[in-house]
Amino acid sequence: MAREVISTNKAPGAVGPYVQAIKSNGMVYCSGQLGIDVSIGKLPEGVEAQAHCSMKNLGAILEEAGSGYKKIVKTTIFLADMNDFAAVNKIYESYFGGDFPARSCFQVAKLPLGGLVEIECIAEV
Repeated sequence: MAREVISTNKAPGAVGPYVQAIKSNGMVYCSGQLGIDVSIGKLPEGVEAQAHCSMKNLGAILEEAGSGYKKIVKTTIFLADMNDFAAVNKIYESYFGGDFPARSCFQVAKLPLGGLVEIECIAEV
């Protein structure tokens, strides 16, 4: 299967030299999504709002690729502050309905644009 670039205007464009996702061999590899609210074009206030936007952005990209939350096999969550772990977990959990993918979560020194959370994923098509 050929490598296909996935792009949608329902999620923020890349803030660097990368694409929203690549679809290859029946899988979708989504770049990390900051919690940018597409309707206003910037990060909303607070980690909860940003976590929702990160997940919605991933959902829009997955949909464009012919996939969805239920087909995610692995996520990675990057937090600016590990003290936000419980709040982000609660929001993250609401997008899966109990059928969770494998996951890693890290606190990082800094995220682009001053973001509080970034989430990336790998999903089946």
